[in-house]
Amino acid sequence: MKGYILAAGEGLRMRPLTANIPKPLLPVAGKPFLEHNIEAFKEAGIKDIILLVGWRAHRIHEHLGDGKEFGVRIEYVEQKERLGTAHAIGMVKDMVDGPFFCLYGDIVLSKETTKAMVAHHKKVKGSVMALTSVEDPRRYGSIVVEDGVVKDIIEKAEVPPSNIINAGAYILDPEIFDAIAETKRSSRGEYEVTDSFKILMKKSHLYTHMIQGEWIDVARPWDLLEANRILMAGLETKIEGDVSDRTTVIGSIQVGKGSRVLPGSYIIGPAIIGTECEIGPNAYIRPSTCIGDKCKIGAAVEIKNSIIMSHTNVPHLSYVGDSVLGERCNLGAGTKVANLRLDEKEVQVVVDGRKTGSGRRKLGVIMGDDVKTGINASIDVGTVIGEGTMIGMGAVARGTIAPKSKIF
Repeated sequence: MKGYILAAGEGLRMRPLTANIPKPLLPVAGKPFLEHNIEAFKEAGIKDIILLVGWRAHRIHEHLGDGKEFGVRIEYVEQKERLGTAHAIGMVKDMVDGPFFCLYGDIVLSKETTKAMVAHHKKVKGSVMALTSVEDPRRYGSIVVEDGVVKDIIEKAEVPPSNIINAGAYILDPEIFDAIAETKRSSRGEYEVTDSFKILMKKSHLYTHMIQGEWIDVARPWDLLEANRILMAGLETKIEGDVSDRTTVIGSIQVGKGSRVLPGSYIIGPAIIGTECEIGPNAYIRPSTCIGDKCKIGAAVEIKNSIIMSHTNVPHLSYVGDSVLGERCNLGAGTKVANLRLDEKEVQVVVDGRKTGSGRRKLGVIMGDDVKTGINASIDVGTVIGEGTMIGMGAVARGTIAPKSKIF
């Protein structure tokens, strides 16, 4: 069985984090979330993997190569024109000669789920759709199931018939290509995989597999924090750098080669520190924090439930909570990120000029690459800062700030 990951999108909903980095390479739990899926495939015995690439495809090529470093074999297909998911799946018709495991690029599967789906496919001997349940299925569409088989797919109904949705992972038999060939363009001008599935269902069963445990869908920048929390839950301690004997460590942590954790620091796991970092002295790293390579977290800095990407510095007397900071950022001393509204209600984020609920009670800043703040800068809850922006000394940043802005 081959694995096929659809990773060609521009990740527009993930901006500003994807201005320079393709979405599948955004870091979660110490590595790009694409790597987590490759590891899950490998664990399930799938070592031949096809990647559908598009936006900044060269970055993915450079990072993964032919897959040898990861113990798999990787082939690439480039989607130059976006014509829908059915079209994307149909692009590998001549590259597979049997069942293949197809996964949307913004879904992260656990190793347990991947293995369970492969086992279920062997049992039912037919195409399988992974399902999960959500509180509000209206933005996903609902799946009607009967005796372990998909009976209907309802697209984004105002009153959904169930809270069960398509989880974005399938094991498909080659007959799907015949269904895709019969699929007509939708009103959006795309070939919708939902239409292909409905054609397939008229001729054979589309079996279901309900995902056990938490489902990880990285659709918006703040979803990285939830993915990070879930994937770090089973972290095993691995220390390759130097941790001072005057550092307090509680729980599981990983520290990369060449990194130093200086005296007086206090780390509560799960926490990951990359290579060649300097932490402290007297830094406070709280759970579900992931720090990239070549970062500096300075004296008396507190980082909580955040992703700090590589080459970013958070120097002395700063606080960052429930946030994602891009690459090569530098926070001036005393920069404070607010992560909780005074009324403690859901944090709202301005996206495309409109406020949208984040689904989170705590959310700090989503910061693009190469952002700099001056000393004592303050960042309000739910702020999105575009890449290359400068926030001046003592300035207050809030809302959505366009790339390369200057706030003084």
